[in-house]
Amino acid sequence: MQLMEITIYALSIILLLAFGIGGTYVLGQHGGFNIKISPLDAAYFTVVTMATVGYGDIYPVSGAAKLFVMVLIVVGIGTFFSIIVALSGEFMNERITMFAGRVSSFEKRRLNKHIILIGSDTTNMYLAEKLTEKGEKFIIITSDPVRAESLKRMGYTAYVADSTSSTEMNEFEPKKAKAIIIDISDSSREIYALLVAKEVAGNCKIVVIAATKDVEHHLRNIAGGKATIVNPSDIAASTITSSIFK
Repeated sequence: MQLMEITIYALSIILLLAFGIGGTYVLGQHGGFNIKISPLDAAYFTVVTMATVGYGDIYPVSGAAKLFVMVLIVVGIGTFFSIIVALSGEFMNERITMFAGRVSSFEKRRLNKHIILIGSDTTNMYLAEKLTEKGEKFIIITSDPVRAESLKRMGYTAYVADSTSSTEMNEFEPKKAKAIIIDISDSSREIYALLVAKEVAGNCKIVVIAATKDVEHHLRNIAGGKATIVNPSDIAASTITSSIFK
């Protein structure tokens, strides 16, 4: 969870408590409640009201106080409900990401002579189709939980992981793999993914898909001969040119 979100939630609760305590105290000083309200009573009443406990020992008697309490209840419940929903959603997203990315010990034992597809751009998705047709064992790694779920629905074995983290990539037994194919649209992440792949791959073959000539140039410099850089657009253009001028 981001610091900004935590700050917003905290400020919302503080402002709501200040509104409740302040309003209860002021109204209580003018006969709005069944007893004369002290600051402690105001804090107590605000908390039990917002928590929907409502013991009934302190209650409004004037019209203004009743209206104030109704507003406090509606705003309080709405605020707390919104925060709970937001926190629950954040928690569930973290759990989904964790479980989608985790490799069980059983799955880990099966990762041998497999192909690791990092990223799910056009080339890797085409490769996934071809590898499926050939009956090859492969997995797809993506940083997007939603994309991972979509790939699973398509029948692929997909995981959520950070391809720029050597710790996370080692979970997929890269040293036992036949090949690692990197196909990520974000060129900066692709470069970092290549650096990590070189670190964890051992003797495993590494292939990186370059989207442009400029990216291809940078990747070749970083690869240092330890990875094959492929530019599908350049290959397609050369093939078409040869076909036209044959």
